[in-house]
Amino acid sequence: MAATRALAACALLLGGAVGHAPAQDDVPFITTPDRVTVAMLELAGVTARDHVLDLGSGDGRIVITAAKRFGASGLGVEIVPELVAKSRAHARAAGVEARVEFREQDLFTTDLARATVVTMYLLPEVNLRLRPRLLALAPGTRIVSHDWDMGDWRPDRTLTLDVPDKAIGREKTSQVHLWVVPARLHGLWCAGDVALEVTQRFQRFSATLQPRGAPAPAVVFDGRIDGTQMTTDAGSAAQARLRLDGPADSGTLQLVQMGGAAASHAGRSFRRVHAAAC
Repeated sequence: MAATRALAACALLLGGAVGHAPAQDDVPFITTPDRVTVAMLELAGVTARDHVLDLGSGDGRIVITAAKRFGASGLGVEIVPELVAKSRAHARAAGVEARVEFREQDLFTTDLARATVVTMYLLPEVNLRLRPRLLALAPGTRIVSHDWDMGDWRPDRTLTLDVPDKAIGREKTSQVHLWVVPARLHGLWCAGDVALEVTQRFQRFSATLQPRGAPAPAVVFDGRIDGTQMTTDAGSAAQARLRLDGPADSGTLQLVQMGGAAASHAGRSFRRVHAAAC
């Protein structure tokens, strides 16, 4: 099976076609080089407070390294029984079996909710199938993928590493991509008679602040969402910073900082409304 999976990955990397992956055993198992494993965990900022979930965990090295080197807890899910057994043996040998778990499980049915960091070395179409579930995770959850991105959900950071011992592909380099799950803030928020309309596209936003009946024009500002924080782009005419407190559906969006003509609105607390206007 490992040989078949390796051939499938090689065909993809060399420009061949690989069919739609209906289950995890269509995802090739290719060993992640140790240098890339460490880079993935460092890029995610893994600490002892994290729970790392590796989707398609292979021989278990990412979860084991997260536990042994960074003190994290972790879960690896893998559909091949022999690899799960090997991962458990490696965890015992590394002395981290109390902090990690390996399950024989399909990654598409795995509960992701406990993860603070999700790691992946999967095919592009599998990443896209997982993307809606990843975007639904708690704001601030970090997603790290080896080599493959997630389409038009652009990474927050990408590293390129020289990997002389990489087993697949002509180029002996790897890319490591990081995403931070943004809070879902799209929609209308109100603070009394002041409306804040947020249009969101993944971690990018455009917001319009408009007091009802005010003679002054609306204030429009653009920027990015980092977990639960909204910050305008550098050089923006209207500098603003907002923070989500509580769940996106029932919490408040605090206007922590507001510059320019709308500075008087700093400190307001907005609540989401499901209506046409405030």
